[in-house]
Amino acid sequence: MDMCEEVIEKALHKYGIKRDRKVCELYLAKRGLTYIPDVSRFQTLTCLWLNNNKIKDISYKGLNCCLTELYLQNNNITSISGTMSHLACLRVLLLHINQMKRLDETVAELRNIHHLHTVTFFLNPFAQEPEYRQYVLHHLPSVQILDRRVVKQEERNTSFQLFNTEQYRVLQSLAFGRRIHTPAAKETGSHVNGFQLKGLDVLTRHINRLKCPFDDIADPSVRRAMQRSVMQFSSVDWRSFPTAQQSQLGEYIQPHIPNILKITFR
Repeated sequence: MDMCEEVIEKALHKYGIKRDRKVCELYLAKRGLTYIPDVSRFQTLTCLWLNNNKIKDISYKGLNCCLTELYLQNNNITSISGTMSHLACLRVLLLHINQMKRLDETVAELRNIHHLHTVTFFLNPFAQEPEYRQYVLHHLPSVQILDRRVVKQEERNTSFQLFNTEQYRVLQSLAFGRRIHTPAAKETGSHVNGFQLKGLDVLTRHINRLKCPFDDIADPSVRRAMQRSVMQFSSVDWRSFPTAQQSQLGEYIQPHIPNILKITFR
């Protein structure tokens, strides 16, 4: 029996637990562990404390996929790549005070954990990188608390602007009615209603010159009334046609020109 297994057995004996299926929480903090023990036998395990140890390496097979809370702060962990992507239920992950240097690898490992709510990375080497917080928020949108600070909407907007520049410009133009000047629009030309257009600016200036016929009306109420839709109904006046009896007797001598009745509603 190695050191990790011995620590687990002592913890189970301390609380009088004899069956693995009854273990939902396991506290293994401050035990001098150098690696994560294999806890896959505890199928109902949801919370695991491994903080304040000397852990450097993390085993993929050692972590139970049902974990919702994992505490690994204050260790010597250098990387979590290939170890946590299967933890689909994980909501709380504390990894502060470690030795992780690759922010992109760390975030990529957690990107598919869609229920991740609380994360800590502070006092890792990569936490000193510029725009570190915005990078994490952009790639882990489910996170609501990062490094013990609640995530604000302004921070999400800033991260979106920094790491998705083109889409941000498009959304801004749609929201505020601004024009986006693109090289393609300036170089290419087209014909619209007989006008030669070279880019979006020419088309916009032409549309702005078009004047609404109701602009000269000063009274707003009259202008609204004039702008209402006009409905017109047309029908044929069948009285202008001879009946079958009149046609047989030759009594109807007027030409068969139909009269159109028009009714207009405003």
